[in-house]
Amino acid sequence: MSGERQSRPAAVAVPPAVQQTVRDLVDVSPVLVELGERFAAAGFEAHLVGGSVRDALLAAGTGVALPDGDLDVTTDARPEQVLALLRGWAGSTWNQGIAFGTVGAEVRGTRLEITTFRADRYDRESRNPEVAWGASLADDLARRDFTVNAMAVSLGPDRTVTDPFGGLGDLLARRLRTPGAATESFADDPLRMLRAVRFVAQLGLTPDEDVLAALTAMSGQLARITPERVQTELSKTLLQDAPREALELFVGSGLADVVLPELPALRMEIDEHHQHKDVYGHSLTVLDRAIALEQADPDAPSPDLVLRLAALLHDVGKPATRRHEPRGRVSFHHHEVVGAKLVRRRLTALRYPKEVVEQVARLTFLHLRFHGYGRGEWTDSAVRRYVTDAGDLLPRLHKLVRSDCTTRNRRRAAALSATYDSLEQRIAELSAAEDLARVRPDLDGNAIMEILDIGPGREVGEAWRFLKELRLERGPLDPDDAEAELRAWWATRG
Repeated sequence: MSGERQSRPAAVAVPPAVQQTVRDLVDVSPVLVELGERFAAAGFEAHLVGGSVRDALLAAGTGVALPDGDLDVTTDARPEQVLALLRGWAGSTWNQGIAFGTVGAEVRGTRLEITTFRADRYDRESRNPEVAWGASLADDLARRDFTVNAMAVSLGPDRTVTDPFGGLGDLLARRLRTPGAATESFADDPLRMLRAVRFVAQLGLTPDEDVLAALTAMSGQLARITPERVQTELSKTLLQDAPREALELFVGSGLADVVLPELPALRMEIDEHHQHKDVYGHSLTVLDRAIALEQADPDAPSPDLVLRLAALLHDVGKPATRRHEPRGRVSFHHHEVVGAKLVRRRLTALRYPKEVVEQVARLTFLHLRFHGYGRGEWTDSAVRRYVTDAGDLLPRLHKLVRSDCTTRNRRRAAALSATYDSLEQRIAELSAAEDLARVRPDLDGNAIMEILDIGPGREVGEAWRFLKELRLERGPLDPDDAEAELRAWWATRG
């Protein structure tokens, strides 16, 4: 069961100007105004709470309306009373969370989650609370994860802003605290530790000493959390504009050791050019550069989870392939092959969608291909294979390879960039002459069977692959030449 909450100094009153700004932002939403009126008329309280208030306070003075997304409301009405109040007004309602006191609703395009005041207790073995109704708004705010999420604004006529734990001050100071003792909060729900990491990236907050100490001491508790929830928080962190500082907290606190051990394992691996403190630092730099290239490309998806995962994890095969060479050199031969396997295994364990797993593993496998061609002696065949192997991932592969060049030697960096410029130019030129996006044999399966006078079977597939290889090596052939090559290959088979 949860222990006693740590005492906190009395919160500083919310300045009148800020209160008025938040009221104005609430009033921008007719749905919230109507909701407040309906509940007040029935004798119930209703308060906008949590991230919605936090984001409204961040938007205060900017002229920005309430952010898009679900709006969280808390009330003293019980779930069945909430459903009754919504009947005839909400376009739709859903009650998947009703066991935890939450009723979902959609009103003219606005999604609401309305939860009865709670004062939950936790069994400390899972993250599932023993749901207990709270007697007041104060009870409800005290159970929340961080002070910046423990603020509320009344939807009643007074529009009172309630901030019992100093969340506004923390928000202004960019400080991350818990309403009570951090150890108690994280023991109740270890997922809050990953949320702390995310808020570093999302809100630019810095954990206070209590939070930081608890993260480090309790990182092992994260093993209680399901992979799906870990994956969701990790992805949300990676999709922020600047996740590096959050990832450093993720690794430095020991949380990554529990759910993504391949990342902290990179800290001991010095890269072969001795240009970086370690491969871990290099990987974070690659991520920074990949995000910059992604954001600068108007034709690319942004934020791009696949590219960011690949940038962060592309070198995870290095620890297992590290070899000491003469003259103090270090090599990591075939780390892209080992890395692709590790990426596939870890992302699968974290329950990422199969398509994401395969795309990140493929980028990891291909990220060194460019460096296998020396100073850029790219034959037409090599260009075709590069494009064909990358497939739809080619734009991401371009960004990953360019980001992977983090050398501080300006001359070398310029040479690598120029070489890759040359490769992209070759791809463009060859694509103009050939359809590189759809490299296929010059004869299809029906033509193969007719020419060789065979029926469907293994031999057709073998012939198709021979012609595909020929197409990659020599480019498009006219049908007569393709047929001659096919017959010659068939003859060698006896």
